[in-house]
Amino acid sequence: MTIEALVILAAVAGALYTFMKWVGIGKPCPDPWGPEVDAAVNEPEAVPVCHRCFAPQDPESWFCPECGAAEGRYNNYLPFINIFSEGEVFRAGVSDNMRPNFLIVVGYLLISLSAYFVFAPVYWYFLFKNLSSRTRPPANGAEAG
Repeated sequence: MTIEALVILAAVAGALYTFMKWVGIGKPCPDPWGPEVDAAVNEPEAVPVCHRCFAPQDPESWFCPECGAAEGRYNNYLPFINIFSEGEVFRAGVSDNMRPNFLIVVGYLLISLSAYFVFAPVYWYFLFKNLSSRTRPPANGAEAG
């Protein structure tokens, strides 16, 4: 039994090593923005903006004063403030416009299962309700635009 386990472990390690070598030899993609955009973003007078409403942000703030989104350099590292960032992600799944993509839906299912455990089916109900409302054709027969 241990020989089979060692062979399987060696095969998985070899496959992982081969995959990492394959990724390592890949050519990096070119920068899609170009040097002028990179220079504009990195200049000292550049003002950070909210990822949701594009309002100018104070570099030391934690939340956007316009829309309330969790903002800031270290929000995802601070234990208490991180909860608000996670809440934004979960809220986006049930209320915002999101692309119904297989990987995104599976990600929402798994992360909600780990975060909500017993109450995950309640979240899943609202998630699939949001997804079904996004895929339904318009009632008046007009093209969706």
